[in-house]
Amino acid sequence: MEVYVAVLSFLVAASLYILLGRRRSSKMNGEHKPPSPPSIPVLGHLHLLRKPVHAALARLAARHGPEVLSLRLGSRDAVVVTSAARARECFTERDLCFATRPRFAALDLVTFGGTTLPTCAYGAYWRDLRRVATVHLLSARRVGRIMSGAIAAEVRAAVRRLHRAAAAAPAPGGAARVELKRRLFGLILGALMETIAGTTNNRTSTRDEDDDADADMTPEANEFKQTLDVMASLVGAANTWDYFPLLRRFDVFGVKRKIMAAVRRRDAFLQRLVDAERRRLELDDDGLREEESMIAVLLSLQKSEPEIYTDTVIMSLCSSMFSAGTETTATAAEWAMSLLLNHPEILRKAQAEIDASVGSSRLLSAADVPRLGYLQCVVTEALRLYPAVPLLVPHESTVDCSVGGHHVPRGTMLLVNAYAIHRDPAAWADPAAFRPERFEGGGGGAATPAAAAEALMIPFGLGRRKCPGETLALRTLGLVLGTLVQCFDWDRVGDDQVDMAEGAAGLMLPRAAPLEAMCRPRRAMLGVLQDL
Repeated sequence: MEVYVAVLSFLVAASLYILLGRRRSSKMNGEHKPPSPPSIPVLGHLHLLRKPVHAALARLAARHGPEVLSLRLGSRDAVVVTSAARARECFTERDLCFATRPRFAALDLVTFGGTTLPTCAYGAYWRDLRRVATVHLLSARRVGRIMSGAIAAEVRAAVRRLHRAAAAAPAPGGAARVELKRRLFGLILGALMETIAGTTNNRTSTRDEDDDADADMTPEANEFKQTLDVMASLVGAANTWDYFPLLRRFDVFGVKRKIMAAVRRRDAFLQRLVDAERRRLELDDDGLREEESMIAVLLSLQKSEPEIYTDTVIMSLCSSMFSAGTETTATAAEWAMSLLLNHPEILRKAQAEIDASVGSSRLLSAADVPRLGYLQCVVTEALRLYPAVPLLVPHESTVDCSVGGHHVPRGTMLLVNAYAIHRDPAAWADPAAFRPERFEGGGGGAATPAAAAEALMIPFGLGRRKCPGETLALRTLGLVLGTLVQCFDWDRVGDDQVDMAEGAAGLMLPRAAPLEAMCRPRRAMLGVLQDL
């Protein structure tokens, strides 16, 4: 029976593909469309998108369309942009044309029907969410408080645990073998949990000394991470729905049922956080204070405009803050540490800058980070080589327009290959090399002045849909990396270079294998570490 349904679905999809293809070719006759590789019925070009997808798209662009490439992905039309000039055009001259997002059936299930800030359609609703995020949740003053409060506290706690792990290590010289991925993720998620929900970090001394993964997160943060992990794996299994709508009718393996079960657990967890903050605010007679959590700020807005700031909208904003703020920042920090381990001379140079500017009598603070120019260059260069989202979050055209002189019909998905743009040899000297010095002196890193037009850094996107959390992410990366470098000497596990193989996980660019390193407290910082 299942075979019969599958064959029937294929025949119906093939017929629709042929009919729609003929209609489109007749409608577009005479129009100058972007170049495109040969396709096959039903699949279109999906069979060419081997993982990692950003690398496959870069190869296709080099062969068929170095700036703009047209693809047919099942039932969807898409254009791929692989040059800085065309990316600038899309997000400046054509920014309004590409301001909305495509709808993905599988993703809609976990993003409140596509109503979160990163995924919602462009319009009045998006403008309201964006205003709340930039004015109330991620303003410069609030980011400053977050950096000096929750994130600084989490960094200190992570450093304390690393120091204790090294002290208990059997390796000579007090070096501990640590997995950095889980520690970085736990640090950042724990800080966001405190910032967003006002949860208290109730780690006991026993948990501080524990080297288990859960010791790097509060119970609330660990619960939310488990829910995110389940949903991410299930959405990845269901993404064929996005390109073959007929398959949505045949949930043979119960993927949709499992996604909805995970979503219900996530929503119940978020609702508990909202209700807890609501009860706390009702008992607090002092009014809203500046250091209040993000949920508390949103609940105060709910009192004046309850029809806009519903509990669902509050949970939607919190969910997108969690999901967008943790995995991307932790992934970027892990890549940066991988690069530093393979380039110890750059690590020592960053240490020397921190020693000269901060000294060894106290921990690096958030206020120190902007003054550490070379550390900023390290962060920027790491994001150039390994942007956490190598293909920017997809956009979609709302009207017929042109890109690079090529016609792009309404409803076409836009994919911008930031990874390829960051490594364009026409813009960057030795583009695959880790060379933070290229950004020293405030330069844009271009190979030559003539290449400056092609040197574009877009790890957080560009235009009106650019990530509003860029400032917080950059300052968090600077504080985390700077503190790890200040407090510890880092070495590779063994004599071989750290394997820089890339994994493949949806929109993200993870390492193929979690990063492990040898961590040893720096002698000059022992006094500070022992007092933590």
